[in-house]
Amino acid sequence: METFVWFVHVISAVVLVVLVLLQHGKGADMGAAFGSGSAGSLFGSSGSANFLSRSTAVAAAIFFVTSLSLTYIYARPEKGVGLMDNVDVSKTATDVAPVTPAAPAATESDTSGSKSKDIPK
Repeated sequence: METFVWFVHVISAVVLVVLVLLQHGKGADMGAAFGSGSAGSLFGSSGSANFLSRSTAVAAAIFFVTSLSLTYIYARPEKGVGLMDNVDVSKTATDVAPVTPAAPAATESDTSGSKSKDIPK
């Protein structure tokens, strides 16, 4: 189900981008309003929506629904579908003996009168 929602989400995003880029911008009508156009076209025509604007609204609604669906899917993960499901948790931290580092071996330079042997450990 998750794969299907991802597929629809990506397809709707691509369709939405293409539909927005295909539409005629309302900013192009403003330039005509000051030159030879009518004053009513200053903010674009207020006629009925055409096929591209309705298709954009449908693609945006599908994108919105799939976004919410993916959020819901990832907010409530199913049990048994996690990264840590195959980890053996029977061993706890108290079962494993701690590893202590070995003391460094004494070298000739330590015995030659240096004060490093006087440093408490």
